Amino acid sequence: MKYLRINGNNGEFLNKESQYKLIDKIDKEDLLFLIDSAVEKEDFEIDPYDSEKIKNPAHQIIYENIYKKFDELLKNKNQLKDQVDNLYKDAFEKYSKSE
Repeated sequence: MKYLRINGNNGEFLNKESQYKLIDKIDKEDLLFLIDSAVEKEDFEIDPYDSEKIKNPAHQIIYENIYKKFDELLKNKNQLKDQVDNLYKDAFEKYSKSE
């Protein structure tokens, strides 16, 4: 499913109500929803940034910056999950042995 897309010369994002909104309307709750979705969902997709397809200069800037961060997150997703799992695994083992 596309969570970040270019549609009709505009950047858009999918919100938690499953509605596409213009990228310049994004707020911190929307970003948290997108981050959670990127980490948890296997079907998380984003359209690559293309300045030729986005005509609104504000949308270009916002979309490009958000795209870069999510692209980096998706590339490092497995590594980040492994780090979190190991952190909790170590804590779990430490406290379960003390009982």
